[in-house]
Amino acid sequence: MVMEQIRWGIIGCGDVTEVKSGPAFNLVEGSSLVAVMRRNADLAKDYAIRHGVPKWYDRAEDLIHDEEVDAVYIATPPSTHKEYTILAAKAGKPIYVEKPMAMNTKECEEMVEVCKQEQVPLYVAYYRRALPRFLKVKELLEAGEIGEIRFVSIQQTQQIIEKDENGEWPWRVLPEISGGGLFYDVASHTLDLFDFLIGPIKKAKGIAVNQAGSYPAEDMVNGIVEFENGVIGNGVWSFSSYKNEDMNRIVGSKGEILFSSFDEKPVTIITETKSKQHIIEHPKHIQKDLIQAIVQELLGKGTSPSTGETALRTNRVMQEFVKSYYS
Repeated sequence: MVMEQIRWGIIGCGDVTEVKSGPAFNLVEGSSLVAVMRRNADLAKDYAIRHGVPKWYDRAEDLIHDEEVDAVYIATPPSTHKEYTILAAKAGKPIYVEKPMAMNTKECEEMVEVCKQEQVPLYVAYYRRALPRFLKVKELLEAGEIGEIRFVSIQQTQQIIEKDENGEWPWRVLPEISGGGLFYDVASHTLDLFDFLIGPIKKAKGIAVNQAGSYPAEDMVNGIVEFENGVIGNGVWSFSSYKNEDMNRIVGSKGEILFSSFDEKPVTIITETKSKQHIIEHPKHIQKDLIQAIVQELLGKGTSPSTGETALRTNRVMQEFVKSYYS
């Protein structure tokens, strides 16, 4: 499917679309944002006016079937990703869906299959695959700066989140809406990034527990993986710790690379003979680079690094890590 101009519609114009993604659709050449949808019509109208969007809706179906909308960005919680993806696919619209891709692996598989049947492309918002900071990590690896990759290590800790002003837990820790806890919401970024940097994972085992007992979802996950190329990895995610911190480590036969998935820290490479830091800032609209790659692919001028197939692999790994908690 090759198009000449991509006119986007957003389903779910909430917080994530205010800065991270929404404005980027108008900043990418060959792309524009023409419609937004939110169940609350007043909030949809408010967003449209503030961002200069011509149309707003309170029903996803109306936006999807708008003839002036060429492609659909689904920015709702995971519980509706599959539903809206299928509706958009059957309408013949390319789809860009927020991460995690869906509630579970089965839903992801169904989404990929429907899009194949309808011959529409499916992309997922794992935008770290297109960010300059992580492209530098990939460049260092491919240049052999740390030799042959031996193992990777992931550690992320966060303080426990609080209830909102209404005394309720955010949807991200309600499994019936998010598919899991903060592990699904946050760790998915890092696991997908390592799929991009190292390659697909062929084996994954893990354990998930709720240590603090504050909300229904897991708050502690530990997992080990084996990549298809033989690299071994381990990760630990704690969402009821005393501080917020994350660090990734890739160790090779000649050195190692240290970097963070979320913190504004330099990419550090260490070998026996040198230590060097690469300071690379993220763009203001952090999804812009991936959106640009998607638009280029739809225009027949490039390739997106994040697709339904790549995102499906990440969901499979996450599900293996937490299945003992939800079985």
